[in-house]
Amino acid sequence: MSVSRRMVLVGFGVVSATLVTGCVGGGGTFQTTYTPVAPDLARGWKLAEVRVTVPRTLVVSEAKTLLPDADIVWREDPAGDRYDQVATIMDAAITQGARGLSGKRPVIIDVTVTRFHALTYEAELRGESWGVHIIDFTAEVVDANTGAVLLAETLIRAELPALSGQEMKAARARGETQKSQITAHVARTVAGWLGLGPDNRGEFSRRGN
Repeated sequence: MSVSRRMVLVGFGVVSATLVTGCVGGGGTFQTTYTPVAPDLARGWKLAEVRVTVPRTLVVSEAKTLLPDADIVWREDPAGDRYDQVATIMDAAITQGARGLSGKRPVIIDVTVTRFHALTYEAELRGESWGVHIIDFTAEVVDANTGAVLLAETLIRAELPALSGQEMKAARARGETQKSQITAHVARTVAGWLGLGPDNRGEFSRRGN
């Protein structure tokens, strides 16, 4: 494995360094990627609101399988409206990532989730170094007062290696959850996108999806 690949994985923050040795080909290539907002544009913004839409056209799966074929896979919250649950998670994460905006122009970040595919418990228990949390969405920035589009809709992929097996068991013992790990990664991704934190972009290979 190349030095650059190891650096990418370490940059995900919530992922244990032991995952580096577990990366294998054949499962797929995943990314955290975005087009950074121009610094001279973002520095004039102040966050007024985050609006998250999770389209009801997205397919939800409750199947107790390793790799459900669906757009939304989310199990940590009790059984209920998964669309609303995903929206709540994304609202908190994006608000956290954008809270450093300190300009004078109030803006709204409009987000549409295109995929939120976390691990089922069956996948989490499968073994070590397995699985990916795929969090993909689009974001548009508008003036909070006039509604004028300040940044056209852009795709953001916030995909990260999931913890599984004993690693996730240890993480849960420390108080970490899938929700906390996903929230932290999306927040770092949004902060990087807005130029409020380190660049969080990277690519990795992983078994699972």
